[in-house]
Amino acid sequence: MKRISLLTLTILLAITVSASKPTGRIMTSGRFLAPAPEVNQPDNTLTPKEQKEGWKLLWDGKTLNGWVSNRDGMVPQKGWTIQNNELIVDFGENKGGGDLVTEKEFKNFILEVDFKLTPGANSGIKYLIQPNKDKKGYSNIGCEYQVLDDVLHPDAKLGKNGDRTLASLYDLIPALKTKPFKGVNQWNRARIEVRGEKVTHYLNGTKVVEYTRGTPEWRALVATSKFAKETGFGEYPTGHLLLQEHGNEVHYKNIKVKEL
Repeated sequence: MKRISLLTLTILLAITVSASKPTGRIMTSGRFLAPAPEVNQPDNTLTPKEQKEGWKLLWDGKTLNGWVSNRDGMVPQKGWTIQNNELIVDFGENKGGGDLVTEKEFKNFILEVDFKLTPGANSGIKYLIQPNKDKKGYSNIGCEYQVLDDVLHPDAKLGKNGDRTLASLYDLIPALKTKPFKGVNQWNRARIEVRGEKVTHYLNGTKVVEYTRGTPEWRALVATSKFAKETGFGEYPTGHLLLQEHGNEVHYKNIKVKEL
């Protein structure tokens, strides 16, 4: 056996250590590269890197600036509680405020939202929401990223093939069955990407739903759903974002968007 010189051994060791160092990005089975979390990054803030990339906070952690009720287009006086840098729907006795809608419209974007379900809770994150045509406020009908306790809420067993379960495109496309849900009373991250007609849902960094709007297949899918009578459902080029009030306590934070 040939002797390995001290210099050669040092070089080999350096290469091995370098190859084993974390890159700061995580590859998942859904082919989404999730950045490693910032150490001690305060909630509802953006890192310098996120700011440079064009991310914007949709919720400041303190007020409802930029958000209104879908019912009348005004800031809701009940239903939503801000506590400990969290936006909480139907907390305690503070119930019945309606859905929250962004004042701003979005076309092509990436939306990220951290959410925490309480046992048996139901909510949702909707996008491409339109203003009401004949009255104040906004419609509450739109494409929905389902936020649900699949174990305890009965809606999980309704619909078709699990298309009302967590992270699904509600009543249309079921989420991946092996989705990486961390559980109730734990923080999870929803991510929605709208790139023209192509839309994807992610849960905790893994792609769980992917679809294309406006195709014959899309329209056939809508025709067999509860949205069959909604003309042009899901095909609006732009729209508002919505957090759903559904009578259950759900917590939100770190709501941010990147327009594309």
